[in-house]
Amino acid sequence: MDWSERRDSFRALIESDRCVRMASVHDPLAGRAAEDLGFEVGTITGSSAALAVLGVPDHMLLTMTELAQQVLRVNRACVLPLMIDADDGYGNALNVMRTVEELETAGAAAITIEDTLLPRPYGPSDEGRLRPIEDGIGRMRAAITARQDKRLVIVGRTPAITFTSLDDAITRCVAYEKVGVDAIFLGGAESRQHIEAVRAAIGVPMILGGNGYDDASYDLAYLASQGVRLSSQGHQPIRAAIQAVYGALQALQAGENPRALKGVASAELVARLTRESDYKRWTQEFLGGSKT
Repeated sequence: MDWSERRDSFRALIESDRCVRMASVHDPLAGRAAEDLGFEVGTITGSSAALAVLGVPDHMLLTMTELAQQVLRVNRACVLPLMIDADDGYGNALNVMRTVEELETAGAAAITIEDTLLPRPYGPSDEGRLRPIEDGIGRMRAAITARQDKRLVIVGRTPAITFTSLDDAITRCVAYEKVGVDAIFLGGAESRQHIEAVRAAIGVPMILGGNGYDDASYDLAYLASQGVRLSSQGHQPIRAAIQAVYGALQALQAGENPRALKGVASAELVARLTRESDYKRWTQEFLGGSKT
């Protein structure tokens, strides 16, 4: 398939002067729903993919191959440009290269590589840990080297604000910009002070993750003025889907009439998201005996 248009769209967005909200999607229908609602960009994270594919928490149990397969499924279903959370690249810097190759082939418009130590190492502490900055730099260089399509956006990601300090986060962001990443994904920002301090130190576009920071998270004009081009609002869609399925099954188990269930997608919405009209047309054209 040709992924060029969605990659061009993603790159044009981060090179613009706007900030938009990303849609968290986890499967093909979620991707189509985001597209149907007018989102300009989506993201697939390791946590949402782990829930959708394996039904497990985000403990690095999902393999790189399983992530790439899910990315391809979503990309086949819609043309929404997708930023893919590749965690730390699933190993060392050579594994990062393989991860970029697979996700690029699967249609990613952007790939984030982070400097967190993953999976969780043996030891008594439950606190997250960062890799040495030299390791982080090597991972970013490997990702950039592995990229074949120069339109593919490579994003350097760090949660250093949460794990160490704002100063360390700035040092890492500056270092990753110097090796050539196209954008910085700043995790753990909790205030405008955090955003502005990092903005003052780097020149590449920023992406913000989560929704734990102050009112700035909902002020797109402010974020745009600080060089933020994409803002994540967390991953409520898959949690909402889990609750909806659980609630429907709970009601049915209790003996409720299926026709009385609340919150069920209408036939029209299901038909639109599954592109039923296209399949009806193709059925008639290819299976209905029509002549060319």
